[in-house]
Amino acid sequence: MKFVLWRTIATFLLLTFLMAGTAHAERRHALSLHSEPKYGPEFTHFDYVNPNAPKGGLVRFGSIGSYDNFNPFIIKGISADGLGLVYDMLTVKSDDEPFTEYGLIAESMEVAPDNTSVTFHLRPEAKFADGEPVTAGDVEFTFHTLVDKGSPLYKRYYADVKNVVVEDEHTVRFEFISGQNPELPLILGQLPVLPRHFWEGKQFDAVNLDVPLGSGPYELSSFKTGSHVVYTLRDDYWGKDLPVNRGRNNFGTVRYDYYRDDTIAIEALKAGEFDYRQERIAKAWATAYKGPPFDRGHIVMEEIPHSLSGGMQGFVMNTRRDVFRDPRVRYAMNFAFDFEWTNKNLFYDQYARTESYFSNSDLASTGLPSQAELKLLEPFRGKIPEEVFTTEYKAPKTDGSGNVRENLRAALQLLSEAGYTLENGVQTKDGKKLEIELLMRDPAFERIVLPYIRNLERIGVKVTPRMVDDSQYINRLNAYDFDMTTAVLPQSNSPGNEQRYMFSSEAAGTPGARNYMGVQNEAVDALIESIINADSREALITACRAMDRVLLWGHYVVPQWHTGYFRLAYWDLLERPGDNPPYGLDLFSWWIDPEKAEAIRAVRGK
Repeated sequence: MKFVLWRTIATFLLLTFLMAGTAHAERRHALSLHSEPKYGPEFTHFDYVNPNAPKGGLVRFGSIGSYDNFNPFIIKGISADGLGLVYDMLTVKSDDEPFTEYGLIAESMEVAPDNTSVTFHLRPEAKFADGEPVTAGDVEFTFHTLVDKGSPLYKRYYADVKNVVVEDEHTVRFEFISGQNPELPLILGQLPVLPRHFWEGKQFDAVNLDVPLGSGPYELSSFKTGSHVVYTLRDDYWGKDLPVNRGRNNFGTVRYDYYRDDTIAIEALKAGEFDYRQERIAKAWATAYKGPPFDRGHIVMEEIPHSLSGGMQGFVMNTRRDVFRDPRVRYAMNFAFDFEWTNKNLFYDQYARTESYFSNSDLASTGLPSQAELKLLEPFRGKIPEEVFTTEYKAPKTDGSGNVRENLRAALQLLSEAGYTLENGVQTKDGKKLEIELLMRDPAFERIVLPYIRNLERIGVKVTPRMVDDSQYINRLNAYDFDMTTAVLPQSNSPGNEQRYMFSSEAAGTPGARNYMGVQNEAVDALIESIINADSREALITACRAMDRVLLWGHYVVPQWHTGYFRLAYWDLLERPGDNPPYGLDLFSWWIDPEKAEAIRAVRGK
């Protein structure tokens, strides 16, 4: 009797546990990190779109350089702009939430109660442009292809995935190494789904100009390398009426025209050769956008504020090079950059100085470390700079007059401490001169770089600027074949796995990663995992701020600048919803006003 009783109790407990697990692993219409989704299961469209926006018309964008590849998922070649229009992902991120995704190809998602797997249930109606259905097998194929043959970033991005299981034609499960990465289900939601039947028998990792096949709203309809690429809205797009797409993908035809440089592109915009440009150069924004089209209101200029993290833009120093292995040398390079003079005289005071790898966000470190940050940092005391614990990071400052003597004296002292001697105007150590090649790709950057180079030469550091074309620049950057360059290290408002290929020791030795500085730091590696495994917004903020301090006091970059707004110029045939979302610029929620377009065509004759 006792045996029967205990067996009955055990069976009851097991069933209760399984039922509880099933109850918690319920299907969801959305995945959200550290918060509840803003939009419920019955939502009809995002708040920041116009669900009644008209569709049709031609929009033209200006691109710089050229392209030689229609496969944006590999490290080789230069991909054409706009290829993302061809592909749908499992989910879509909303731009009015920090990090929430809603089903696109996936109708619903299930996350295991212990976060050791995520299951995607695909929409049976999802189809590729050739009419073939999108299946779980395509999802599995995509994952393995990107990891095995795609850009190296995919292997690191999906490093915590243990297995992919196809349960049936429309159900696929990703199993994780552990349940400690709460972001991983959302990361997998961003997987673009490739057609297995299209790629079978082809060399995925080779540069090619084969017209791609996807399940997205547009198809590549024509192109001419070095000139343009054109995408056409698909009439038979399977997902056009989904809530995540309503009010979006409004342009009938999207054309990217290529120009040699930004100066030529701005003049082409004024001449009506294309319709929209986002300006990133302060001087151009202040001085170049003038003339009849602006005076008459035919071209609109807008500054739209946002809440996106500015990340870090700076002069990046490659610590793989002997010259930059000593942090004192790297710190000395900071004192030669006069941001205040540059901002006043070259940027028309449009920028703020960047002093964080998470600028313009609540993830940026401020003041001294909190108790929660110290808990993460203390195990590495003695292995990371003491300033991490004692001093708030501030970039060297000047009065903006151009007089940088005090800063240069500080730089000279640092170089002396690093063992350098100033002889005949040149810094030397062990018989070697302190000489640096500064890799560049943008001629417009010369006016910014030259005053910096002059300051460096005043302290005996010889700098040779090396201007190369886009292709050579990308190849050298991917191979870490540079001493110093300008690079952007972007950040989202919910950092996670991507930190591995930006700052981890493993990424430092992997060509094609974004660890341009060559950071190999035990504390940074541990803090990356703390970011990835954060189980709350508070824990994420703490880990990001702690890592921010370690990177800043490592002096891997000379921080430059950032803004908290988009600078847009566009012909007055484009319309946009009234309120731009705080976490993005959803350009494909804009549309063409037919009446305005006709009037503009009459004005510019095209």
